[in-house]
Amino acid sequence: MAETGTKPRTKTVVKTARPPLHKVILVNDDFTPREFVVRLLKAEFRVPEAQAAVIMLTAHTKGSCVVAVFTKEVAEEKANRATEAARSQGYPLLFTSEPED
Repeated sequence: MAETGTKPRTKTVVKTARPPLHKVILVNDDFTPREFVVRLLKAEFRVPEAQAAVIMLTAHTKGSCVVAVFTKEVAEEKANRATEAARSQGYPLLFTSEPED
């Protein structure tokens, strides 16, 4: 058999990049009641009560705590909604978001 000199084509596999993740951070304050923080974490971030209490206590003792990690848009939305929910009740509680390392 004679060779034709053509080479088989190599397939190009396109991998979609995962979107960069952002963490939502609870910033401690000395005014918002602990029970309110736990209720807000359960409602907005859908964490169980025990986990919400751990997050709240960690923020209380260390100054801040990562609540959850999402895509940028979701993290910003949840941080804003949680902060607004606290403000609507007259509390200075703050949630922020920042890129995950």
